[in-house]
Amino acid sequence: MNRGLVLGTAVALSAGLVTACGGGGDSGTAASGGGKPIVGVDYPRSDTDFWNSFIKYVPQFGAENSLELKTSNSQNDISKLTANVQSFISQGVKGVVLAPQDTAAVAPTLQQLNAKKIPVVMVDTRPEQGDAYMVVRADNRAYGEKACKFLGEKLSGKGKVVMLQGDLASINGRDRTEAFNTCMKASYPGITVFGEATNWDGAIASQKLQTQLTANPDIKGVYMQSSFALSGTLQVLRQRGLLVPPDDPKHVFVISNDGIPQELKEIAAGNIDATVSQPADQYAKYALYYTKAAIDGKTFKPGPTDHDSTIIQVRPGLLEDQLSAPLVTADGATYAGVASVKPGDSSLWGNNLGG
Repeated sequence: MNRGLVLGTAVALSAGLVTACGGGGDSGTAASGGGKPIVGVDYPRSDTDFWNSFIKYVPQFGAENSLELKTSNSQNDISKLTANVQSFISQGVKGVVLAPQDTAAVAPTLQQLNAKKIPVVMVDTRPEQGDAYMVVRADNRAYGEKACKFLGEKLSGKGKVVMLQGDLASINGRDRTEAFNTCMKASYPGITVFGEATNWDGAIASQKLQTQLTANPDIKGVYMQSSFALSGTLQVLRQRGLLVPPDDPKHVFVISNDGIPQELKEIAAGNIDATVSQPADQYAKYALYYTKAAIDGKTFKPGPTDHDSTIIQVRPGLLEDQLSAPLVTADGATYAGVASVKPGDSSLWGNNLGG
């Protein structure tokens, strides 16, 4: 059987990937004094539960891959990310993990790292331009489609919903938005979608949801593109007397996207109805796995992996490992062909974060 995670040393996918692998002239596995390769990991932010969870997992998987980690936090600021990468380069890193929120502006940084033969693994987002050794990400279009199908079925194909979008400068915000809208138009034309850009900002999301509910008090669904909007959405619904059990006619169906522990608790409590579990643990695990593979001179090709995902070729020089991200619902039912799991399922990272 072809397990898909093909570790070839002779076959390269493209000239860009060969460059990114960086096994070239200056000793492919230069390391710290302790013998471990030095890897730089830039955290994109630390103001959300999802990214704080990712940050917690990184040291664990760094140790599992025998890497010495240098970390920084760009705080959703591309200029800080650029400066952090410069610092990594000066520290002699042999690989870099990035998760830029602005997926267009990161191109010059990727170009610089590629020129220095320092492999880059990108997490959660992929660049608009430029090469990376691997992108570790889930299928964000599937996030939007799953949210669409869940709300479409719950609302029986009619009514009004608000989509609290992320940042449309991010490939993630665009993918989720476009897929949700496309699915709604094709499968649930009787549902009106009010799209609201929020820049991944909870305060903006709350204000825009409040405004939409004032103008359209008959809104019956909310799609939050990330858990950044969770507390504000619950507060707005509570203030309006709409935070009621799912069997109450006033209930507003809410689906989120992340799978943080609080979302799972709110689903179990009946305050929100669903989420798509974005795998924070697997993001950290495979970001560092692929970074070590790059340092070791390994290459990959498209196809199914041995960890329930699929590697796709986005374009020459850019591969993406699309990790599994299950739909989570209170009843664990199937919605328009999309299977779900219950919030207490032991396979969900949000139930295994530990202390």
